[in-house]
Amino acid sequence: MANDNLKKLREQIDAIDDQILELLNQRAEVVIGVGKAKEVGDGTFYVPSREKAIYERLTGQNQGPFSNEAVVKVFREIISASLNMELPMQVAFLGPQSTFTHMAAMQQFGLSALLVPLKSIPSVFEEVERGRAHYGVVPVENSTEGVVNHTLDMFIGSDLQVIAEVMLEISHNLLSKTGNIDQISKIVSHPQALAQCRHWFEANLPDVPLVDVGSTAAAAQLAAEDETAAAIASEAAVIQYGLKIVKAKIEDNPNNFTRFLVIGKKTPEKSGQDKTSIMFSVKDQPGILYRMLEPFSKRQINLSKIESRPMKQKAWEYIFFLDLIGHIDDQPISDAIEELRVHCHFLKVLGSYPIARQEKLNGAKGEG
Repeated sequence: MANDNLKKLREQIDAIDDQILELLNQRAEVVIGVGKAKEVGDGTFYVPSREKAIYERLTGQNQGPFSNEAVVKVFREIISASLNMELPMQVAFLGPQSTFTHMAAMQQFGLSALLVPLKSIPSVFEEVERGRAHYGVVPVENSTEGVVNHTLDMFIGSDLQVIAEVMLEISHNLLSKTGNIDQISKIVSHPQALAQCRHWFEANLPDVPLVDVGSTAAAAQLAAEDETAAAIASEAAVIQYGLKIVKAKIEDNPNNFTRFLVIGKKTPEKSGQDKTSIMFSVKDQPGILYRMLEPFSKRQINLSKIESRPMKQKAWEYIFFLDLIGHIDDQPISDAIEELRVHCHFLKVLGSYPIARQEKLNGAKGEG
């Protein structure tokens, strides 16, 4: 009787799978029509605001037992495959593979996109600027260790726009070939990953030297080749490099988020929950910092981030980076920026884009 019941349940699953397959192909036919419509329109194939609206609509009406997280993951791959039907998507990212930027790129574009690892942040910008990649993914800041200066510096001379952001909550794992903590004679990783786990090392492995390498993936590869070495790396590195988890979740701050930017050539349309990034340098005069913030304050515009960087061309002069809540097409935002422009040597709008969902990822600022 039990076997008969199991057989009936499996037959139900098969029938449902057949319906899902039929619906997927129906959706694909509509997607092909959308692609043709885009060809005679503005030619923009990837629309982050539309993707965000799909996720919000589906999770908003989801009654379970399928979790919202699972719904997003399934539809991310459906959307990724659909976009690939419209136009094969090539995305450059700060590599190598199995780094957190790689995971952020997969999180944003799915597995159907062609993800191309590059060795540096400038090379990601160049790949997109030259049209060899449609988009790029680079790290910009970590909630524990701060900004990635190389990324901010690249925007100074680039005309690329921020078209999306990815926000991931990251847990760091200590990995080794044997999984035996007593065999560890050195720990290797990107310096930011090491910094984010500093207190754990002081409490648990105070005499083991910490060694900087270029990325967490490079650290995992070194640990795979040396049984006495351990690496801080992503969970994906366990499978790719044949490692074992010595200790999971060793980050000092349990609320450890890394923010990544998706760069492209065109600002996306409004989603209703957007962020605008700008950069500018101000004239050196009394009260300039007050006047810099006043256009936003009097319009009650929320500034979610303020960052400054020294200008390389002039000593003791600075470039400011601001994130504003709202879209450049919102009148208060555009008016405030134009008022600020009067006090600036130069001002550049880096882009307006949907505010990211915060997602959990087992696995650092700036290491790719």
